[in-house]
Amino acid sequence: MNDTRKAHIFLLLAQIIYALNYSIAKDLMPTYIGPAGLVFMRAGGACILFWTVSLFIEKEKVQKPHIIKFMLLAVFGVACNQLCFIYGIHLSHPINSAIIMTITPIVVTIFTLIVLKERFSFLKVVGLASGISGALTLLLSSGKSFQINNQTALGDTLTLINACSWAVFVVMVKPYMQQYKTVTIMKWVFLFGFFLVFPFGLDDIKHLDFSIYTFHAWFALAFVVIGTTFLAYLLNIYALKTLSPSTVSAYIYLQPFLAITFALLLKKDELSIIKVIAGALIITGVYLVGRKSKTNA
Repeated sequence: MNDTRKAHIFLLLAQIIYALNYSIAKDLMPTYIGPAGLVFMRAGGACILFWTVSLFIEKEKVQKPHIIKFMLLAVFGVACNQLCFIYGIHLSHPINSAIIMTITPIVVTIFTLIVLKERFSFLKVVGLASGISGALTLLLSSGKSFQINNQTALGDTLTLINACSWAVFVVMVKPYMQQYKTVTIMKWVFLFGFFLVFPFGLDDIKHLDFSIYTFHAWFALAFVVIGTTFLAYLLNIYALKTLSPSTVSAYIYLQPFLAITFALLLKKDELSIIKVIAGALIITGVYLVGRKSKTNA
């Protein structure tokens, strides 16, 4: 299996993890843990896992100037990204956050054009338009109302900042993927990221009551730390070795499609012509963005 095909498989696996996360971890906050506390656990848990894995691979010496850059990556990829995302969901409606997040691939593409000088193409534009059209169709046909008002304004703003910070991270980390192993980069990024989120999550951690945790709560927490954070970051960032940031980010459009697919398999939703059309638009969009990136990769 060539590296490009492997990268696409890894991205698909990451989106499956994200899609499962919505149903598995939805009851964690605020019943079992506060938003900042969950970010604390995610960053700390992933940091431990990345450093543990690094013990079993060939050690790499990181140049001192790059350590500083990894600190900056931690600001955008861990601290700002995760804190804004978690508080954005907490302070707004899930449908608002999901719709706002669809702009991420567009922001990534703009940054990629400016910073990495990636060639702009008609296929990329069509792919992004197709992907966002399909994602929005699925989200807006869910029956949930998208409304921005005074009550959701702060949460929606934080979600927008989260989308932009992730875009900056994906574009900034790309050049270093050609110099270092994925685990080497991520262990430093999450180490710095943990120290950045530590002050925000400490109060929530102090008030944790593990005596009320059910089996489902423990499983959900483990899934968020190991799956949604450690594995998903590892898969996404590894894919950047081969694919462009715009291709990696375009896979976000698969999340609502996969969430609907799981609901259909579990018989918690019904198939409709709108869902079929939206799914086709999403798959077409991701294919077109990825197809063009193959020639540039």
